[in-house]
Amino acid sequence: MSFLTPIALLGGLLAIPIVLLYMLRLRRREVVISSTFLWQQIVRDNEANTPWQRLRRNLLLLLQLIILALLVLALARPFITVPAVSTGKIELLLDASASMQATDMTDGSSRFEEAKRQALNIVDTLGQNDTMTIIRVADVPEVIAASTRDTVLLRTAINNATASDAEADWVGALTLASADAINVSDFNMIVISDGGLGDASGLPGVPGKVEYIPIGQSNDNLAITALATRALPGQPPQLFAQVTNYGSQDTPIIFDLRVDGELYTAERYVVPAGTSLPVVSASLPDSFSVLQAGLTTPSDSQVPDYLAEDNAAWTISSGNNTRRALLMSESNLFLEQVLRSLQSVEAFKGDITRPLPTTPYDLYILDGWLPEDGLLPDGDLLIINPPESTSLFTVGGELEPGSSFSVKTNDPRTTFVDFADVNILKFKEITGVDWADALVTTDTGALLLAGEQDGRQIAILAFDIHDSDLPLQITWPILMSNLLEWFTPSSIISAQNGLQVGNSVPIRPPFDATGVRVTLPDGSTSNLPIDRDTVVFADTHETGIYTIDILRGNEVIQTAPFAVNLFATNESNIAPQPTISLSGNTITAATRDEVGQQEFWPWVALLALAVLVIEWFVYQQRMQARTLFQPIFRRPAQGVAR
Repeated sequence: MSFLTPIALLGGLLAIPIVLLYMLRLRRREVVISSTFLWQQIVRDNEANTPWQRLRRNLLLLLQLIILALLVLALARPFITVPAVSTGKIELLLDASASMQATDMTDGSSRFEEAKRQALNIVDTLGQNDTMTIIRVADVPEVIAASTRDTVLLRTAINNATASDAEADWVGALTLASADAINVSDFNMIVISDGGLGDASGLPGVPGKVEYIPIGQSNDNLAITALATRALPGQPPQLFAQVTNYGSQDTPIIFDLRVDGELYTAERYVVPAGTSLPVVSASLPDSFSVLQAGLTTPSDSQVPDYLAEDNAAWTISSGNNTRRALLMSESNLFLEQVLRSLQSVEAFKGDITRPLPTTPYDLYILDGWLPEDGLLPDGDLLIINPPESTSLFTVGGELEPGSSFSVKTNDPRTTFVDFADVNILKFKEITGVDWADALVTTDTGALLLAGEQDGRQIAILAFDIHDSDLPLQITWPILMSNLLEWFTPSSIISAQNGLQVGNSVPIRPPFDATGVRVTLPDGSTSNLPIDRDTVVFADTHETGIYTIDILRGNEVIQTAPFAVNLFATNESNIAPQPTISLSGNTITAATRDEVGQQEFWPWVALLALAVLVIEWFVYQQRMQARTLFQPIFRRPAQGVAR
């Protein structure tokens, strides 16, 4: 046994004043008592006239000297030499990826808990001149303890670390660790992982000596590795899913589907070992928002499923962002062409010689035509060249436009719209539209009006486009795109499905939005300020459904959900790897061939605390014994004791 701070042993000299305090004679005060028979010890003490007395055996003195000795020993930091994995400047890479949540350890704990125990063992063997940096390797590598030899700080960082639901970025982690190797001669790297390094195995060079501590014992795991839906025109939505068995045994499973939170179906399958089972279903309901798939193992199954994080997957209905539009027109190739070019609108053409179809549509485009009964359809309306008045507006006589046009350019419906070169032969006077904004006007009246009435979005173009050269101008597709985007707002995110844990999500809020609120799967919310055209949300660290709310003040003006899944083969394939490959070299499991130092001063300090408790107990017992004799001092005075 050796000491890191041997000078602390000088603290043992404090034993001298402790012993002297016990030898120092104390003067007694005179007290009148009835008899000296019970006070023979006091009589013997009075026989000595010197201020010092002979040291007698005293349990309290012995306990106090033991406490002092233990405290001095703890301050001297005793240690013994033990085998260690590595020494010098150590970079410890702690795998915190999703596969490390597998519960295949002997005691039923997770791989990550075992990895933390291994990391703590390495901290316990650090030498006096060793330093350690700990990097938590998840979707974003994170330094949780910078280069230090403070074992308390290192142990706290390890104990507070948590595993993630993401795939580990080993390339970034190894690059981050290698940056500390500059001008360091004794640089060493320790990787604690179950072995799935992915693309990191192809890195050109990793400095220093690399040690690998493998974690994990089994490969038994089932995972949902794909989930999608598709809806063809006129057909119900179809489900495409895939369940993969990464284990070495055929495994029965129950595959269940939940539609908008309600259990829809549950089927039992057997997935052969090492293969994938496709699940296809054409029996989904016609309309839904969120579909969740789940895996469970039957109670009679003898095959474990050690990783639960890949047993659930989510998808958003692919039809949520497409609106159905019905065009009622005698013949308008310009309208038909522009509608076909817009992906957010699924357009259908109706027959004006018949009544409106009973099938509901999201948007009705009425070009020079209105229903004979005068009843407008229940949906959003784009009315072009209305032939007569309705309950929403009044059609007057025909007017000739003036020499100039005015466009409300600060409105999103007319952004980049320019009527300067447009020629219009005539238009109709539209009145009784207090609910609408005049977006394009001329000296004699309004050419384009738009607004909301009775919960519907309505736009009116007051002229026949064949009576103008508008369809030949570049402003025509711009105008129609703006209007149809107003009727059918474009998605505020580019992808609602196909996102993995850790992916960033670009959000495109409307120009009049004041804030973005994201609700995470656990119910917590994150508020994002809008300071540019695109807002990036990067906190996708768990699987599930996220919801984006676009705010205008306190009002939610647009909502869009998106799904985040694991879908990572490197994480679902939990088979532990006995070796890893880095820079073309195969690295086997680490051995303790270095010499480290294991301190045990905390145990010595704990023992000192235990002795202190015993000393306090003995002292309290003696004080209680003295209290029992206190009534003697209150008897009538019959003698004097000194």
